[in-house]
Order: sequence, then C-alpha cells, then structure tokens
Amino acid sequence: MKASTIIILIVSVLVVLFIITQGFVSKASKNIESLAYKVLKEYPDFEIRAYSKANFSSVAMPKSSYKEMSGSGFRVLAGYIFGGNEENKSIAMTSPVAMELGDTMTMKFMIPSEYNLDELPKPNNDQIKFTAESEKIVAAIRYGGWTSDEKLEEKKKELITLLASEGIEHTSEFTYLGYNPPYEVVNRRNEVTVELVNYSAGSED
Repeated sequence: MKASTIIILIVSVLVVLFIITQGFVSKASKNIESLAYKVLKEYPDFEIRAYSKANFSSVAMPKSSYKEMSGSGFRVLAGYIFGGNEENKSIAMTSPVAMELGDTMTMKFMIPSEYNLDELPKPNNDQIKFTAESEKIVAAIRYGGWTSDEKLEEKKKELITLLASEGIEHTSEFTYLGYNPPYEVVNRRNEVTVELVNYSAGSED
C-alpha cells in the first residue's frame, strides 16, 4: 500500500472520530440544565429576554482580562461542584458559564434548581460565594467561535450601538455567557448581555 493511501486512510479515520466525538459532546451539552429565560422581542441582530430568578456560586477575580482570568475562575468553581466541599459532594454542571464584565470580573455558575442555597455544602475554597438573583430583563447579542478580550469589547460596543438605535436604555452591567466546554469546537455559542432600564414588553409597540 502506498504511503499516500495510508495517510489518506489515517486522516479519514481521524476525521470520523472527530465528528463522532463532537456529536457526543454536543449531545451532552444540550442535556445539562440551562438558565431559564423568555424572549420578549427579537431584532435582526439582538433580542430582549426576561430571565427567571436563580441561585449562583461565584468567584470574584482581581483583573478585568478574560484571557487571564477565565481559566482560573473556572477551575475554582469547577473544583467546588466536582467535590471540593465539606461533604465531598458532586453538584451537576449547568449552562451557561457567566462572567460579569467590569473593572474586575466575577465568574458565576448557576446552582441547579433542585437546591436551595441553605442546602449547599460549604466550599473548601473560601473565595466562593453564593447569591440569589431576582428576575431581570436584558438585551443579548449572540456570536459563534471563540471568545477573547477583543471580541468581548467588540460585541459590547455593537450591542450599545444597536440599543441606542432603538432608543432602549440600559445599565453598565454587561455579562458574558459561554455555553460550550473548551473541547467543543463546532456550533459554539457565546453571548454578551446587558441589563435594561425600565423596559416593558409593550413599550415599543
């Protein structure tokens, strides 16, 4: 058998394995609990959502760089849900992973809805905090691929421009939402959201 034929066979097998693996990863991602919301209004490039109340574990990070802090923040919170607590208890992963974007960053995992805050085991890492968040209305812009500090800034500015064009008021509280694990490379979903001011579903009709 020619060397070129062998190379083609190896590449073909690797491609098939990649496709199968990504299929399993995508299916697993879709089966985890997600933060619930209702779409109030759709625009060509963004949408208005009403989010339900939810509980979160969070860790504040000393810098505002996504590149520098996303990995370390994720490891802290993942350590907790994978057993890094006084009960050595595993807690299910949820989606999306959220990062509040400001002068510093706070990474957040939604607590599965089956738990009340007072039922959660104490974290081994005292950097981890728990919060209960009430309902809120946000604008969200979606994009694919991989996230970077430059991409986040680009999408923040784009969302600000889009909201201004529609006369929609917003706060300065922007959040990044990531829906995929690092090893999922196709159909990636990322979003930047911002909380709105005095928005009602019928205010623009």
